[in-house]
Order: sequence, then structure tokens, then C-alpha cells
Amino acid sequence: MNDKHPSLEVQLNQSEPFRLNVSLQCRGGELLALTGPSGSGKTTVLRAIAGLHRTTEGVVRCNNRYWQNTRDNTFTPPQHRRVGLVFQHYALFPHLNVLNNIMTAMSHISRAQRANKAMQWLQLTNMEGLHQYRPDQLSGGQRQRVALARALAREPDVLLLDEPFSAVDQLTREKLYRELALIRTKLDVPMMLVTHDMREVQQLADSICLIHHGTTLQSGQVNQVVRKPDSPRIARLLGHKNIYTGIYTSSAANGRLSALGTEFDVGHNADLENGPVSVLIEPSAIIMHRTDRPSKGERENPVKTCVSEAIEMGDDLMLKLIIKATGESIAFSISRHVAARNRVSTGNQLGISVLSEGIHLMPADEIRNP
Repeated sequence: MNDKHPSLEVQLNQSEPFRLNVSLQCRGGELLALTGPSGSGKTTVLRAIAGLHRTTEGVVRCNNRYWQNTRDNTFTPPQHRRVGLVFQHYALFPHLNVLNNIMTAMSHISRAQRANKAMQWLQLTNMEGLHQYRPDQLSGGQRQRVALARALAREPDVLLLDEPFSAVDQLTREKLYRELALIRTKLDVPMMLVTHDMREVQQLADSICLIHHGTTLQSGQVNQVVRKPDSPRIARLLGHKNIYTGIYTSSAANGRLSALGTEFDVGHNADLENGPVSVLIEPSAIIMHRTDRPSKGERENPVKTCVSEAIEMGDDLMLKLIIKATGESIAFSISRHVAARNRVSTGNQLGISVLSEGIHLMPADEIRNP
């Protein structure tokens, strides 16, 4: 992210055939995750940037050049936009080998240079040595690498990735994550990743734009949006489970929260008025009290609970606890060996502490406990 101003600016508005009201910005070298539930309009936004969909109103500006501006009827057709687009299901030409698939994206350079340049892109994506293979002779991960190499071969002004990892297995996906992270260090173009996988967002993206029903709900740096959503609705869309109601009271320099049958010191929050609020508790802020010896965590916001669910998920144990004071539930995970050492099982009493730094307050709105 070397430049101060966004390399890609997008504002899209339409009411038909479905509503769209999306605004986002992405700098060169930045990877922005465009996320939201299925049917929220993510792929349509990518298509509009690529010139494959034309909205009633809108602006698409890349490197200070307008690809769409409905105020003066500017519209650059897709073949004249330098866009690299990677699809979920590769979209390779089945009758062409790998090398020729890459070369189809290189009409901007002379024919004499294309083969050597294509081999360079294949080397970058770890596909050297397979240039004579056809797509049906490759694994899913290899085909995805070819699709990425072809997108990069356009030497694009923007790289668009439409759920590129969803069609491969988890092990291949992790390898592709690492390769994309390495490729990113050599690119200085804005990159957009369409995904509904929040783990993918947190592993790969610098920033996030959350859309729902075609509307931008919140955007910003990934850590800021995920840890501090603007509303309970956004928190739920981001996958948070521990959302509650509480009463917030503040003085000039301090703030107190009454929730879960406990009083929390949460500091002064100038954006909130005294009264009902929504409360988000991050799972990482929940500390289990050890049964073999007291822990320092017991000194901060202790809460008495009973284990209602303990489900093994790989190396972790997913816990659902019932808070004794209120009957509300709270969920988090611990490693299986920690659970075994502390004899954690369904029906057992369990003490936890909730760290104040992991409590996020929001305006009270459509609150539903988990």
C-alpha cells in the first residue's frame, strides 16, 4: 500500500433487477475481502468492476481512469479494462494446454514474446514443467494456479478473485493461501477476494467490505471490523455468537457494564449513551479457571457457569456454557489436552473470567441471545 490514495474506487447503485448500494476503496498492494451471505451481491460487484455488468448509477475508477461514470455516460467495455479475473471453477480452455491457456491473456504483447513471458508467470505460480499438460490432466489446485497465472498474464490494473479456493480440498487450499501471500509481495495492484469464509478473510485480507442484500454494512481494516462491528446485525453476519444485552453507565472518565449477572469495568465510551446496549464478547477474552491451581484470570470479572455442551472438533473442544446468574449461554473453545487436564465435561461446574479488553459495546438493536 504505497500510495496514499485508493487505486480502485467503486460506488454502485441500482434498484433493478435487484437492489445494489455498494461503496468500497482498495489501494495498490492491498487485498480487500468482499464478504457477506450467499446472494448478497458479491459476484455482481466483481462483474461490475470487470465491465460485465452495468449498473444504473455508479462510478468505477482505477488508477485515476474512469471505467464507469454514469454522470457523463462513461463506460469502458470489458476488453479495454486491464482486469485479471479468477473464477471459482477455473474457466480454462479444455482444448488448450497450460502454456496456450496463459498466452490467450497476452494479446497486449507481441506474439514473439508471449511464450517466454507465459513461462515466467507459470514459474511464479509454481507450475513450471507442466506447460504441455491440458486442464483435464491437472489436479484442482494446479488448475487454480493456471487460472491465477492467466489472470496475472494480463498484467492487470486490478486482480479480482471470485471464491477461488472453494472448489479445492483443505490441504490444497492452505498451499494456495501461502502461494497467494508470496505472489502479493511482488504485485502492486489492488486485489479483491470474494469469499464467505471468515477464516480466509483473517488469513489473507488487509481490509474487508461486508455487504448484505446488496448494501455495504461496514468496511475497514479486517481486525477493526471483526473485533468492533458497528451493530449486533453485523456481528452475527461476521459469525459472532456471544452477543448479549446489558446496561451501560458512565462518568466523565469511566464506564461500567452490567451484563451476565456481573459488573464489568469497560472504560468511558463517548459514542454510547447511558442505558441498554448490545454486548459482544470475543471468545479469546474468555479465560477458563484451572481446577488444579488458582489462575490470575480469576481476579478479573469471574463468572460461574455449567457446561451444557462439550463437542470435540479436531484438536479442540467446543464448549457451550450456561451462566448460572442469568441462564444465558456463552461459547468458546479450548484444546482437548487442557480440557482433559481440567476434567471438563458436560454437566460440570466451570469458572471463567471475561477480560474487559475483549468486551465490545454497540447500540442496542435487534438483540437476540445465542
